[in-house]
Amino acid sequence: MSMGDFINIQPSELKFPVESRKQSSCSMQLANKTDQFIAFKVKTTNPKKYSVRPNAGIVLPNSVCHVTVTMQAQKDAPPDMQCRDKFLVQSAVAPIGSTNKDVTQEMFNREDGKVVNEFKLRVIYIPANPPSPVPEGDEEGNSPRSSSAEEEIRKSALSEAAWAAVSKLNEEKASAIQQNKKLQEELELLRKQTRHGQGARVSTIVVLFCLLLGILLGYFIKK
Repeated sequence: MSMGDFINIQPSELKFPVESRKQSSCSMQLANKTDQFIAFKVKTTNPKKYSVRPNAGIVLPNSVCHVTVTMQAQKDAPPDMQCRDKFLVQSAVAPIGSTNKDVTQEMFNREDGKVVNEFKLRVIYIPANPPSPVPEGDEEGNSPRSSSAEEEIRKSALSEAAWAAVSKLNEEKASAIQQNKKLQEELELLRKQTRHGQGARVSTIVVLFCLLLGILLGYFIKK
């Protein structure tokens, strides 16, 4: 955090993510730690390139004001990612009760011993899409994309194995049902045969009994 006599300015550098043909923004925080009304004005060495909102205003006593700086879309990022643009924040004591509409350029003129604080901020470019760090323990240097591909292949293999297992279980289930049906048919046939055999056995016993009865009757008749 950088400190002036009237306001604290944070950060001390303006960092803009740089990407071709896209705007980028960053913000400043102006903190008034005094009991006075503080007027501020933001200037830049390249006004056509940047938009500042608000570029001037009043920071109330013991209050904070946020300023957004937008860099216009650039055709191409500089090869060395260096920038010479700078910003200047001026601050001065304003009359009690002043509003943003009351801020004028005369407030920042050093006349009659008037105190005007100035603070300069430089512009720093940073890559919009920094490279992802290589995961630790990756001795073979596999990229995250290859790791992701391997994961997809592993999931696909697991899925195929699962489908194969389900298919095999369905086949075994169908076979078990078929065998159970066959066993039921054989059991029913066996029951029928048993019933038929019991009927034949009863008929044989009846015939033998009648034959024995006839022999006995013949024996008594002869006697």
